[in-house]
Amino acid sequence: MARTRKKQHVETSCYDLARERLAYVFDRFDHVTVAFSGGKDSTVCLQLALETARAKGRLPLDVHTFDEEAIPPETVEYMQRIVDTQPDIKFSWYCVPIQHRNACSNTEPLWWPWAPEARAKWVRELPPTAITDFPGFHRAGIAEQMPALYPPTRGTVAIVMGIRTQESLSRYHAVASKDGFRAFMTTLPDGLTKCYPIYDWATEDVWIAPSKFGWDYNRAYDVMEAAGLTRHDQRCAPPYGEQPIRRLHTYKTCWPELWAKMTDRVAGAATAARYANTELYGIGVQQEDLPAGTTWRQWTMMTLRALPLGQQQEAAFAIRVVISIHESRTKEPVPDLVPHPLTGVCWKTLYLAAKIGGNKFGRVQQKMTNAAIRERKKTGVR
Repeated sequence: MARTRKKQHVETSCYDLARERLAYVFDRFDHVTVAFSGGKDSTVCLQLALETARAKGRLPLDVHTFDEEAIPPETVEYMQRIVDTQPDIKFSWYCVPIQHRNACSNTEPLWWPWAPEARAKWVRELPPTAITDFPGFHRAGIAEQMPALYPPTRGTVAIVMGIRTQESLSRYHAVASKDGFRAFMTTLPDGLTKCYPIYDWATEDVWIAPSKFGWDYNRAYDVMEAAGLTRHDQRCAPPYGEQPIRRLHTYKTCWPELWAKMTDRVAGAATAARYANTELYGIGVQQEDLPAGTTWRQWTMMTLRALPLGQQQEAAFAIRVVISIHESRTKEPVPDLVPHPLTGVCWKTLYLAAKIGGNKFGRVQQKMTNAAIRERKKTGVR
């Protein structure tokens, strides 16, 4: 089993490290683009990349966004400010029907923002500079569109993304499993390279930077702060996925006019907002899930083998990531029933990966691990 590298503390600040990484990216690649969502992480990437592009004489900076339609009005206003006030940025604002997960409904598990056939239900009008089609577009996810937007004729292409390892174990493993300075980069089979220059930033770092350097930011975060959401729980993306629906009800408080349209836009949204944090939408594991005479480890393996190949590979990968991190912190085996006091891991929780899917499980397990860390600090266990 592959081992992940342990975290190391260095003297260089995360800000300076991010600048070093971006300088390398601009020197190494023919074309650099920033994947921008309007959120706090992509804001930091945008500002740092713009700073680097100016220093390297690589203006205008290419920035693209895939507008998800059901987003806070402050996010729209923020992106429009960039278009109106940043002449050093070439901003491509795509409003196309990209495939998204809808965990609010079993009968309609997917939804497409800006779908022409749903125009009567759009939550807002198209922005003035919206791009509604491009050669090679097809109804699939964002990743499937990138080869069409950045074909080989553009040369080597780097996509700068605001991905941080603090947000999930799978993201941590994606970087920690590599060695050397280039660990923040991942080259895809299509030849494009994803770059995560702020992968080691904490949420606090992301918020310190705009304050310290006077950067503009998305005022939707101010609205969520006033509504009582902690900074770790604040998200600007549409809350229709498995984990985001647990915050769906906050849209009713923060943006009531948007909320009224959102409940009609996506099937099951109104019901999910009311019950997403109850057992009706719960993803926990109950004792009755386990057949008599079977351990949780055995049942996890049996459940894995019953999955379709693609889901099986994703879930198995998530389990390997968590076990690898567990083994980096203790030599004791993974317990079957009770979470380990140092890592928060046991086979009963690992079963979640087979039950709900590896990608969703990563975020759930991260919360379990964080809870174990908090309890360890509270009790003084080392």
